[in-house]
Amino acid sequence: MIEEFDSRKARAAAWFRSLRDEIVASFEGLEESHTGEGEAGRFEVTETRRESGGGGLMSVMRGGRVFEKVGVNVSTVHGSLGERAQKAMAARGVPGMAENPEFWASGISLVAHMQNPHAPAVHMNTRMFWTPHAWWFGGGSDLNPCLEYQEDTAHFHGRMQAACDAHAPDYFPRFKAWADEYFFVPHRGRARGVGGIFYDDLNTGDWEADFGFTQDVGRAFLPAFVPLVEKRRDMPWTEADRDAQLVHRGLYAEYNLVYDRGTKFGLETGHDANAVLMSLPPLAKWV
Repeated sequence: MIEEFDSRKARAAAWFRSLRDEIVASFEGLEESHTGEGEAGRFEVTETRRESGGGGLMSVMRGGRVFEKVGVNVSTVHGSLGERAQKAMAARGVPGMAENPEFWASGISLVAHMQNPHAPAVHMNTRMFWTPHAWWFGGGSDLNPCLEYQEDTAHFHGRMQAACDAHAPDYFPRFKAWADEYFFVPHRGRARGVGGIFYDDLNTGDWEADFGFTQDVGRAFLPAFVPLVEKRRDMPWTEADRDAQLVHRGLYAEYNLVYDRGTKFGLETGHDANAVLMSLPPLAKWV
């Protein structure tokens, strides 16, 4: 079983890397096609290392014409889970953690914070996790506008639904509801954005089908997000709009630091802290 998964792990890691390359190229294209002031933004790429095994690429663009800050990270890590991570996995129903805490994980994660307050921030992540006793896929994408446009929300959700409906009729209602629940900020009593889809621990018993679904979620991201950026990046905005954007970013930062499962896992397993915290906005405020 372990040998069988070696090729599957390699395929998954290669897919996440190829998706990263496509997104980076698309985002730099948005910068080049924009006629705003200043130089078109470019990603700075840094290799990341995890002391206990593995690493990846951290790609961050700051101060672009369209993106104020955007990070696109890809990583493949392995090793043994620490005690806290073992307990967290066991609590989620992962078998065999006490006997063998070995793990392997690969995925892509991105967060984009925009210059224009009318253009929505966005998050996307897809990943595969493996242990000697279990494997699963997880991920999703959610939209985080500070100034919501109903047609943008409908477009984004429609693309996510199409990716889900190609695999199972119950995926979209299940995973949309999961996103609404997962991206809720309890201490503020509100969601951090307008949602999208979120799924985790996906193991139907058919690895190829689950991998195919995860690929389609990744493929849906650019068609879901890029048209919204192209529509909103030239809109005039006021200081009040900027203030609303900065306050909303504060909400986003609170969620990621207090509740986000990926942030906790990355820090507890010793991954590069700068890569883990890449999702934080460049500027934010609290009232």
